[in-house]
Amino acid sequence: MTALLARRWALFLACAALLAPASHAQTDEPAPTPTPTPTPTPSTQRIEITGGRADDTEQRRQSTAAKIVIGREEIERFGDSNTLEVLKRLPGVTVPGAPGRGGNPRMRGMGGGFTQILVDGERIAPGFSLDSIPPEQIERIEILRAPTAETGARAIAGTINIVLREGFRKKVSDLNLDTQTEGGKVSGGLAWTRNDSFAGDWVLNSSLSLFQRNAINESTSRRTDIDRDNGAIVLERTGTSRAESERAGLHASARLQWRGQAGESFMLSPLLIVSQPSTLAKGTLTNAPLDYASSQTDSDGRFTMQRLNANFNHRLGDGGPRLEWRAGVSRGHWQNDSARREFDDADALVRTIDESTQTRDNGATFGLKASLLASEVHQLVSGLEIERNRRIDGKSTLIDGVPQLTEFGENLEASSRRYAFYGQDEWAINPQWAVHAGLRVEGINTRGQGANGVVDVNSSHVATPLLHTVWKWSETSRDQVRASLTRSYRSPNLGQLIGRPSVSRTDPAPGANTELTADSAGNPALKPEVAIGIDLAIERYLAEGGVLSANLFHRRINDLIRSVVALEDVSWSPGQPRYVSRPQNIGKATTQGLELEAKFRLDQLIDDGPRTEVRANASVFRSRVDAVPGPDNRLAEQPGGTLNLGADHRLRGTPLTIGANLNHTPGYSTRLEADRVIVQSEKSVLDAYALWTFSPELKLRLSLSNALAPDTSSTTIVDSAALTETNRTTTRSLVNTQLRLEMKL
Repeated sequence: MTALLARRWALFLACAALLAPASHAQTDEPAPTPTPTPTPTPSTQRIEITGGRADDTEQRRQSTAAKIVIGREEIERFGDSNTLEVLKRLPGVTVPGAPGRGGNPRMRGMGGGFTQILVDGERIAPGFSLDSIPPEQIERIEILRAPTAETGARAIAGTINIVLREGFRKKVSDLNLDTQTEGGKVSGGLAWTRNDSFAGDWVLNSSLSLFQRNAINESTSRRTDIDRDNGAIVLERTGTSRAESERAGLHASARLQWRGQAGESFMLSPLLIVSQPSTLAKGTLTNAPLDYASSQTDSDGRFTMQRLNANFNHRLGDGGPRLEWRAGVSRGHWQNDSARREFDDADALVRTIDESTQTRDNGATFGLKASLLASEVHQLVSGLEIERNRRIDGKSTLIDGVPQLTEFGENLEASSRRYAFYGQDEWAINPQWAVHAGLRVEGINTRGQGANGVVDVNSSHVATPLLHTVWKWSETSRDQVRASLTRSYRSPNLGQLIGRPSVSRTDPAPGANTELTADSAGNPALKPEVAIGIDLAIERYLAEGGVLSANLFHRRINDLIRSVVALEDVSWSPGQPRYVSRPQNIGKATTQGLELEAKFRLDQLIDDGPRTEVRANASVFRSRVDAVPGPDNRLAEQPGGTLNLGADHRLRGTPLTIGANLNHTPGYSTRLEADRVIVQSEKSVLDAYALWTFSPELKLRLSLSNALAPDTSSTTIVDSAALTETNRTTTRSLVNTQLRLEMKL
């Protein structure tokens, strides 16, 4: 057996070499897809998804590497108009910011890019936000708590993979129409999906979403400086801000799929996203020792992203390895023009600031994956990935018509080249025990440009061994234990490598500023962070679907990246040093936590109980940054935990289903530096819905998002030698009501 395995390994490595992420276009319906035919071994078995909870749970159960699968039923449950609102209810996932206004999601509370975000197995373009993808266009969401050789090791916190709608052989069209109100503003949208099969072996899935979103963002701020010697108030400044925004958008995607008679398959996946935001913002300041008392800013922007991925699968010879070829190109363009006008107490114009920003991101990827069933218990996989990204950052700033920051030029550039080799063995040792072992080696080369055209070049190599195992009490047991030992990393993004500063508008240059009004700039010399991780979980799968689980994790991070505020001599303020915030590698950090999850029906636990679906998850996080003294020297933006409680019930004898979910994140303090603390308030979000099913082809859904509408606040406290500076910003929260008509045509 050993000699046979050695010969097959040699044949396998000679024929292929190395992997791109496994095709995530597999669906449970018999649609063509480039994913290889499932193998029968327990560690590699693929379960088809039909959207029901039991199927999603079974796929999770059969995976050797810890994976949570969220299907269409759960995605569309609350009728969310925003993908981020779907993600905030998932186990261990947090979304920062005010309800409905957050950024990209974080796993285990770890912000700043620790979570790898994929769309169809490919990393998202820089500057892309998941709120650009309507939930109607998502087939499923996969959450991997630890990295694998296939999906990539840039996942210190974990990976969230968004799989877009897939093609089925059944011809069907879905049409959703929605209207919603928030703060007196009315918005609307349309989402359409169609499946077609033709010429026998071809399937085409087309999706189109159009939307117009109108919103109001209001906040108040209070700045207080207190003399540390005598407690006297040196400065007390208050401000208000109100911004009315409009955003029109288009999201179009398609999958053209073909499957041949000999197991070959081909897929072409274009994606287009267009978004046009415009904002009118007004602000006032009182008791401010500044040249202005109020301001008005008009801004107009446009974001476009195009992506084209191709995938081809075939087998080499009879019984040879199956090869999967993947290639993709992407292009992103962000442009924004803003005009700010500042006025004194008598409403006389005192200063104008005109800014024009353009960011262009271009990327290309290539991957080759080879997989071979070496024996009845071994699935061998190896692969190669090559990725190239380039960012051009253009910006011009005029203050009263005079150009600023001219030493940086109009355009700065950053680029990265990455290659990866990997191999893994998925081994079903016996019906009770399976092991997934792999090794991934990545090289990263980055270039970042600073003032006067100075270019910094950085090269690094990261080897990431990965080991996952799952063990069952018995062959038929529904209880199992998982363990993972992994190495992962996070490389700096291109935006962090570009040295162009952003100058404070509150305390503009030239002149002095404070730590609370620091300028910000990039750092072309950043190195990647590397982490060692351990995960341990115990799971119980219920007979009629559902799961109870507990997961422990620990990460030890080296070369942690954190923004550090320091006083610098800068070219944009000759003779007057200014505080500047730059990302730096500051040393080591650790984080650990416990994640609990439960999904079941009440009648599974209570005799003659109601058939109410219950979903609950709770997580507790702890972290420590070695270079920062305690207390509260946690990772930036990591809360102490998160909680979700939800239930759904179909009213007997009626076509009405109702449900609700409470999402809670407790308040927390983070010490960023010895003299700098950020205090974040708690956040509670209550969502509810009612679904009336007229027929399988016609449904009406009423959704209520953020029903509690609590305001949120963030406070920054800086202790200098002479002053304690405090700045508290409170953001108003609004209730969103949506009515949606869902039709199958």
